[in-house]
Amino acid sequence: MIDMRKINFHEDEYYHVYNRGTDKRTIFLEEREYERFLYLLYACNDVNPLLNSQFYYRGFASIVTQIDTREKLVNILCFCLMPNHYHLLLQQRVKEGISRFMQKLGTGYTMYFNTKHKRNGVLFQGVFKGIHVEDERYLTHLTRYIHLNPLELKKPDWKKIGVKN
Repeated sequence: MIDMRKINFHEDEYYHVYNRGTDKRTIFLEEREYERFLYLLYACNDVNPLLNSQFYYRGFASIVTQIDTREKLVNILCFCLMPNHYHLLLQQRVKEGISRFMQKLGTGYTMYFNTKHKRNGVLFQGVFKGIHVEDERYLTHLTRYIHLNPLELKKPDWKKIGVKN
């Protein structure tokens, strides 16, 4: 796999990874699609290929109780799923881990979404974006940003009036 981006991902380093629907389209149309993406965050995080048999999805709770013996590509520190985009804070564990993980995740979710909605073509706006988290100050800011991002849906003016609870 050739990754043509300008950023080089390195083991044990942190990266803000994100993407959105092509033309800013909604990529999660219903609750079950959020659950599928969460499942894929787990299932795609393995150095071994994701087999078609693994796509049989019985609910997110069923996989969390399994003993985890996989060799993970990345550590997922935090994430945010929004109707038309997502944010991930990842730490690369193995060489090319982020690129391999994101390729599996993007392909897996696009195939699921396209099959479910009887469509074809791209779902995401190009290749995912990645920003190297170079210092602890940015890491702290980024975790707040990712966790507060969904607040925009419920309280669009939260930045002006603050958060009380």
